Order: sequence, then structure tokens, then C-alpha cells
Amino acid sequence: MHQIGSFAVQNMPTILHTITRNIAALSMLPETYQMLHKTCKDFANGELKPIAGEIDKKHIYPIEQIKKMGELGLMGIAIPEHLGGAGLDYLAYAIAMEEISRGCASAGVIMSAHNSLYLGPIEKFGNQSQKEKYISPFVTGTRIGCFALSEPNNGSDAGAASTTAKSDGTNYSINGTKSWITNAYESNAIVLFATTDKSKKHKGISAFIVDKPIEGLSLGKKEDKLGIRGSSTCSLIFEECKLSGENLLGELGMGFKIAMITLDAGRIGIAAQALGIAQASLDCAIEYAAKRQAFGSPIIKLQAIQQKIADMSLKLESSRLLTWRAAVLKDSGKPYTKEAAMAKLSASEASTFCAHQCIQILGGMGYVSDMPAERHYRDARITEIYEGTSEIQRLVIAGSIIKEYNFK
Repeated sequence: MHQIGSFAVQNMPTILHTITRNIAALSMLPETYQMLHKTCKDFANGELKPIAGEIDKKHIYPIEQIKKMGELGLMGIAIPEHLGGAGLDYLAYAIAMEEISRGCASAGVIMSAHNSLYLGPIEKFGNQSQKEKYISPFVTGTRIGCFALSEPNNGSDAGAASTTAKSDGTNYSINGTKSWITNAYESNAIVLFATTDKSKKHKGISAFIVDKPIEGLSLGKKEDKLGIRGSSTCSLIFEECKLSGENLLGELGMGFKIAMITLDAGRIGIAAQALGIAQASLDCAIEYAAKRQAFGSPIIKLQAIQQKIADMSLKLESSRLLTWRAAVLKDSGKPYTKEAAMAKLSASEASTFCAHQCIQILGGMGYVSDMPAERHYRDARITEIYEGTSEIQRLVIAGSIIKEYNFK
């Protein structure tokens, strides 16, 4: 039994109403959410925050901490209990992700990519055999999955996949390169997207589950990144990699649809990661400002500093509301594409803003690695890029609004 325990929300509309009325409404949510928050907060403070700086400087994958997160149920948090998961929902996932990311953004993205991008599509589109093989052994923190959609030349155009999967009637041969793959080195399985029929463009993309290691798959070099440096990122290079037809996820030609649905959910996870970084920046700024003396008193008494704190808090709380709303809509089975894009856009930009203002408040101390402010700034920046850039989020939001107004 996972330490978090099991939980099923009985009345989502009531929770949504509660969140809408009170942005900082954690204390008003059911007890299970509060217990989860405390568990993750204690873990982040005790296990992640003390080592986050070293993980960043030395590019260390936090393997022991990920295993402990698995023991807590966090590496299968939204997976049903009958598959070995914690049986919680996406609001719980968002709350947990924020706290884990507040402690260590690298641990946060490892958790997010595994839960949202790997487990999520298999749980939703996989058959029973695939779920038993590729989900149940992957919820303990000892086995990790990754998601391979991006390519060197397709960027935000997910429908322009040049990686191919050619069928001989029974099996598939995979050729191509996937880039910027989080968890690539440590992963034991991959959700892969490849073109099975070029003439159908994005409708000719299919999804597969790939065991790792496997003959015909090699790894590129680990990327030396600006931030989240405790997570591994590299290319996956497929050269005549043979897959059984049983590894097809969903139906032939459903890959683009699977990817888009998966990314909608993934954006909630990245929004929550961004919130954690923003919260860590605010905590750092307030703690420093309360101690730093200038002009005969702590600088937190200066109006210029207070204005920065107010702006940081406003953006953080507003983004948290949007993130929780998107999570609750998903849990309610309602459309949430626009809301997830809003949450991801708002939270990622709030994260960068808060990290920037934190450095301003710390001054010279914010620019050196003795303080975590500069790490938060570096970690925050990627949240505006992966799982859909801020520019793509604005297109998604605008497109949804135009449809709501019945414009073509």
C-alpha cells in the first residue's frame, strides 16, 4: 500500500466552486489533499531541497529520491489502484507536483514526464496486456518511462514527424531520430510517435510502446542544459529497430490524437512544476528580505521590495487557481484543453517572473550559486518551452475561444 493511500473525489463541482471562491484554498479542500500536501512538503524539505544544488551542479540523476517518491505513490499518482497506482486524481497530482518541484525542479520534471507523458497515454489508450506490462511495474520508482515526440526539425509542429514505422504486415521497422527526450537515459520503456503513412500527414502518425534497451536503438549525448540539470535529456536514434505489432498503442493512425490529448494533461503537470519553482523563488526572496539590513532596517520594510513581493504573489496565486481549475475539469471528464493551456502559459511566465524578481531582491547574492535564486531562474526558463511553447499556448487558447464564438 502506498503511503498516500487511496482516494476518489465524490463531488468535483463543489471542489471547483470552492477553488473559484478562494485561490489559496488548500485548507478548504478534503483532508486527503491536505495530507498529500503535507507528505510532499515534508519530503521536499527533508529529501530534495538539501540536495537540489548539488544535483544541479553535478548533473546527478536523483535515483534514490525517485525511488522514495515511488514508495510514496508519486510515480503512479493518477494510476488506478488495480494497476498498482495510488488511485488519486489530477488535482492531487498538481498539488504533489508543485511541492516536489519546489524542493527540486529536476525531480519535478522527472515525475511529470513519467506520470503525464509515459503512464498517461498507456493508461488511456493501451490494452489490458500493455497496461499490465508497461504500467504496473512502472509505478514504484524503480522503472521509468519517457515520451518521444519531438524531432530535430519539427519543433512545435508535432504533425511533421519524419521518424517512420514501416510494416511488413506483422512487425514494424523504426527509423529516425527523436530529440530533447526527458528521462531518456534512465528509461526502461518509451511511448514513441512515428509516421506509418506519409500520404495522410498528421493522420498517418501512430503511437508505439518500445522496450528499452532494444536492438536498433542508440542514445545521443546527454545535453548540457541551462536548467533542470538533474534530469537527463538526449536524442533517441532508431536504425532498423524492429517492433512487434503488439507494441502499437491504440489504433493505427491515432498517434497525433494520442499525442495532443497527452500534452493537454502534461501541461497541467508542467504548470504545477512552474508553480513550485515560483513558490521557491518567493520563499527565497522573503526569507532574504526579512534578514537583509539596509538603511537601518530589514529591506522587507521598503515599499519597492513590498511591491515586488505583491506582484510575485499575485502571479503565483492566480496561476495556481488556473492550474487547479484545469485539473478539476480533467477529473470531472469535462473539456480542458484551453484551461490547461492557460494554466501552463500563466504558471510558466509567473515562474520566470518570480525567479527574476527574486534575483533583483537578493541583488548580488542572487547572481551567485551560494544562493538558490539563480538556479530557480535557470530552472524556470524551460517551463515556457517544453510541452508547448508560450507562443503555442496562445494559439491553443485563441483557437478555443474563436470556436466558442462559432467563428470558422
